[in-house]
Amino acid sequence: MMRRLFLVIRTALTLLISLLLGVSVALAAGQDISPFPVPASKKGLQVQMVDDALALDAKHAALNVNFAQLLTLSTNGTNIAFSLDQRSAEQLDGQIKPLSDAGVVVSLILLYYKSGNEALDKIMLHPNYDPAAPNNLTAFNTSNPRSAEAFSACIDFLAARYSPADSKHGRVWNYIVGNEVNSHWFWANMGRTTMEKFADDYLRAVRATHHAVRKHSAHARVYISLEHHWNIRYPGGDESHTFAGRPFIDYFARRARENGDFDWHIAFHPYPEDLFNPRTWNDKSATHSADTPRITFKNIEQLVAYTKRPELLYNGKPRRIILSEQGFHSTDKPDGELLQAAAYAYAYQKIRHLDAIDSFILHRHVDHGQEGGLNLGLWTRNKNGKHPADPLAKKKIYEVFKLADTPQWEEAFQFALPVIGIKSWSEIQTLPRD
Repeated sequence: MMRRLFLVIRTALTLLISLLLGVSVALAAGQDISPFPVPASKKGLQVQMVDDALALDAKHAALNVNFAQLLTLSTNGTNIAFSLDQRSAEQLDGQIKPLSDAGVVVSLILLYYKSGNEALDKIMLHPNYDPAAPNNLTAFNTSNPRSAEAFSACIDFLAARYSPADSKHGRVWNYIVGNEVNSHWFWANMGRTTMEKFADDYLRAVRATHHAVRKHSAHARVYISLEHHWNIRYPGGDESHTFAGRPFIDYFARRARENGDFDWHIAFHPYPEDLFNPRTWNDKSATHSADTPRITFKNIEQLVAYTKRPELLYNGKPRRIILSEQGFHSTDKPDGELLQAAAYAYAYQKIRHLDAIDSFILHRHVDHGQEGGLNLGLWTRNKNGKHPADPLAKKKIYEVFKLADTPQWEEAFQFALPVIGIKSWSEIQTLPRD
């Protein structure tokens, strides 16, 4: 274990030096060169119950990784050292291994929640983190050598563990850096700041992640995470809390080019304009224009078109897109589950023929009692359970999800046509396919 820790820290220091100097890291002799997989469909799920996800035949899975659980600190006199927690790693193995063994493409969502461990938070919380942040999620701290070392060590540990083709721990292909960073106050907090300052700081973390991942895998992918506000910002704060997605990517891409471009990609969340209304086909702020206020499933083609702009290309090719978190609310009304299921059918049909989009990863597996009243799951929750997301019963969307990428999809989706107000699925393909 000590030798493994030494190697992790040595690698992290190498990555940090290269990052600060703006040079590339030499590829390790043991780098896995397996090509990125091509699953049979785009159907995915943020997985809570692994066995159920496999029964649903999900082809993509997203899992949260909280670095506060992955890192532990030890004190030797006046020195504080960090190591990687073996128990947390083994728990992660228990999710990743059965999924990847079944051919599921696994994505890790990289996060740091304020832990309450003062020593660890001092290293990992962004120095501008505001304790008033509502969800205890910080921007990653790469502002000093100590913190950057700890951050890079976490990434290197994950990439080394889950990159080899013959890994006994399972396989990971996608690394998503943070969550919905254009609404950073809520999901990646670094206090009140400008879009440019946040993007520069975030770029440093994304580049460090790419360096660490690329050392172990030639084709695993690193993603930036954005929510659906495109030419407007999320209104739950002022301009120092949230930014519009499009200018954020434009600035991020330009700054990445100035310091040596690399193959970053986009993890997007095209929720309906009203999270409590699953009728996303009626979204008024999702227009078929480059100036659209929001990008939802109604106009998801706009995101695909945007990534084809010359200044966004990498080696002449567009960035890849995954839809890594989005879902549809089911109300307690008699038609609640019907509308939720119809929204999923609509969304799946919208992205089925968009080749630039690799996956549609549904959120959530089970309704959660601490999600602001939203019921986004394939399962209802047991309100008397010990956990806020203990499963109770399958909802109508469950069977629709299960059959979405099978020969029975058309029959399974037929119910949704009159709900949406169309006679044929061809009616929703309003723009040319990519």
